[in-house]
Amino acid sequence: MSGFLNGKTDQEIIDRITDGIVATYDQVLIKIDGTNAVKKSIIPNNKVVLISGGGSGHEPGHYGYIGENMLDAAIMGPIFEPPSPSQIFKVIQETYNNQGSLLIIKNFEKDVNNFLEAEKRAVATGMKVDHVIVNDDCSIESSSYKQRKRGVAGSVLVHKILGGAASKGLSLAQLVKLGKQVVDQTRTLGVSFSNASTISNKSAQYKLAEDEMFFGIGIHGEPGYRKETMQSSERIALELTNKLIQQYKKNNIKKLAIMVNGLGSTPLLELSIFMSEVMDFLDINHLGVDFKLMGNFLTAYDTAGLSLTFVNLKDEKWLAYLNEPTDAFGWNH
Repeated sequence: MSGFLNGKTDQEIIDRITDGIVATYDQVLIKIDGTNAVKKSIIPNNKVVLISGGGSGHEPGHYGYIGENMLDAAIMGPIFEPPSPSQIFKVIQETYNNQGSLLIIKNFEKDVNNFLEAEKRAVATGMKVDHVIVNDDCSIESSSYKQRKRGVAGSVLVHKILGGAASKGLSLAQLVKLGKQVVDQTRTLGVSFSNASTISNKSAQYKLAEDEMFFGIGIHGEPGYRKETMQSSERIALELTNKLIQQYKKNNIKKLAIMVNGLGSTPLLELSIFMSEVMDFLDINHLGVDFKLMGNFLTAYDTAGLSLTFVNLKDEKWLAYLNEPTDAFGWNH
């Protein structure tokens, strides 16, 4: 943990994050009073409002995806913890425009419970609110409630597709249907190269020797499915690419969108090498890529590592939505 965080409580950290983002992008973003939430300076009145959020420590998520053809608001909780139902409810209230509100939720127990409780309160007051739950992490195969597929970096691509669709005038019901279809075609796997960083009161959940790596880790420092001695970029790309391809029936993969996502402290140089290896393996498998993204999009504070996301683009419109321009700073960094 760096000196920037020394002596600061969780609440002080998230307050400062919010203030810093708003101060930097004050021409397009404003803070919602009484919350750690940020919204567009002008909420459109002719489209469904898109809201997402979760714990802090994942920057540029989630504030970084507020913008044209993406989110309209985002709310942050403490480090790796979701915001409270009361704060989420206030965001729904403060951004409501009678077209409806869509909550995009990552599949963690606390996140789901808190966002759905806020949705319940909003619906009880007469507002039209619904949700999409993103569960793209395919390193957890169990279907139990405690060990379910987590929502990780694929949520960024879901934000973009649904954001583009909302701007085209899709209704709340249509967006929910589309969101479920996109989530069903989205898969992510991650790998770390060092111990998960300690931040605030969050202790490391696993340890790695200097020559070890861990496949299948989570964005909150959760352990993965297999430790190995450090391997080459080619070997790592082979593992992640093959496991992701296996998630689909190969003949059903039409067009792919892929995202190489850094977890916080992996240099762009290394992400670029990994991207090159992934593209080689996809070429060997005769799988074309119609959309590519590389950088830090949903981090785990400053974890050394990366994740790879595939979206099987089953509809040409999904690709069009991904290519719609946006001023969201996290997408364009």
